[in-house]
Amino acid sequence: MTSEKVVILDFGSQYTQLIARRVRELKVYSIILPCTAKQEEIEALKPAALIFSGGPSSIYETGAPSVESSLFDLGIPVLGICYGMHATVRVRGGDVTPGDEGGEYGRTKVRFDTSHPLFLNLKEESVVWMSHGDVCTGLPDGYRAVASSATCRCAAVTGEDGRFFGLQFHPEVTHTEQGTQILRNFLYGVCNVHGDWEMSSYIDTAVESIRRSVAGEKVVLGLSGGVDSSVAALLINRAIGEDLECIFVDNCFLRKGEADQVVSTFKDHFNVRLHHVDASQRFLDALSGVSDPEEKRRRIGHTFIDVFREVAEQLRGIRYLAQGTLYPDVIESTSAHGGPSATIKTHHNVGGLPEELGFELVEPLRDLFKDEVREIGRILGLPESIVNRHPFPGPGLAVRIPGLVILEDLEILREADAIVLEELRNAGQYERTSQVFAVLLPVKSVGVMGDARTYGRVIAVRAVVTEDFMTADWARLPYDLLAIISNRIINEVKGVNRVVYDISSKPPATIEWE
Repeated sequence: MTSEKVVILDFGSQYTQLIARRVRELKVYSIILPCTAKQEEIEALKPAALIFSGGPSSIYETGAPSVESSLFDLGIPVLGICYGMHATVRVRGGDVTPGDEGGEYGRTKVRFDTSHPLFLNLKEESVVWMSHGDVCTGLPDGYRAVASSATCRCAAVTGEDGRFFGLQFHPEVTHTEQGTQILRNFLYGVCNVHGDWEMSSYIDTAVESIRRSVAGEKVVLGLSGGVDSSVAALLINRAIGEDLECIFVDNCFLRKGEADQVVSTFKDHFNVRLHHVDASQRFLDALSGVSDPEEKRRRIGHTFIDVFREVAEQLRGIRYLAQGTLYPDVIESTSAHGGPSATIKTHHNVGGLPEELGFELVEPLRDLFKDEVREIGRILGLPESIVNRHPFPGPGLAVRIPGLVILEDLEILREADAIVLEELRNAGQYERTSQVFAVLLPVKSVGVMGDARTYGRVIAVRAVVTEDFMTADWARLPYDLLAIISNRIINEVKGVNRVVYDISSKPPATIEWE
């Protein structure tokens, strides 16, 4: 593992993970900790720098999270973004108040002091992304402004003898035109890092770590066929070979041809020890009469655990359980302030296997983001069809049929979804979108086919583009492509007479319908 680390203290910003990804993209390893992390924990990591994230609070509100003043005694550079800047200014003796004009939101022009190390090689005036209602109205002693906008005198500040840098805007989002260069200036110009974070070296480190951790014992892994579990399987297989046992459970909610592809890829191509279990009827029985989406997810998760346990017990001698847990999953399990986070929907795959199974965990991807996992997959020789696969929920097609789930409806949706993906690839749009799928709606509509009146099912097509899946916009697919998809579904999928296109963004909608 790299010796250079940047610690990001999370004050609850929706962009915190994006900050960490941007730092890693600049070849520096980043770690996110809650803003309540103790100084001893931070010091033990020996970070090259600290970054304080933004957050939804106002620093002058009762109970608002604060910055430990002692962190500035560590002698390392600190970058405060939005709320992170406000918290610093306040704790060091400055003033933060509500903006006279209600703050700034969206794209804003800012003028930089380009003689300052943070803004070297930047244009003097540039567009940034603002999202704040409060402003710094009085700076601490020794602090000064180094950037401003038409309504914000302190769009960026510096202090602590050149060791603190505060930005009122968000350099981590793509809307900030020179944001990457600002972060690069901070890391390489101010922190003097070398940039030694590489995926190829991570593989060697991970393989050695797995061997050392399991020490000749057997490991079992639930293989879904998605990129996370697939990369975990290949990493562990490289480390321990036949001591890895993979269990692939067909729950009846997979896409067309998916089970055959998983078996062919891992059993035939990579020679991984794979146990293929068809538990379709068991999962269908578990969902009989169930329409609530959370209950569907819960029952699918419990049934998976039961099936997995039964197969694992038959294997005998298994001590370790491997999971494709990713860094965002680890981060999201703890809120920024150390309390419970709001549940949007239950995640089935990560941490879904209970402790009473009696295994010790092996999670070789828990320090990585999704794009880093994809890069490892390519290095390990995983087919692009898996590496580039759009995200697919653990409960599969069961949560793409709002309401009750029956076998007949699953077959309708499976065929419609296959057409959507086939035509998307034919049009060269698969790589240009982030997630695309079909949904079978629990309604019927009147139609005319031939000379006869029909009363058929409705398929919704959902296509989004996003960088981080925390926010997403609907994809502007070509009309001709949508026409082909609609025509094929109506003509080839029995019982469907209408296709609609979802043009909702996230927020307010989620990407999945359930």
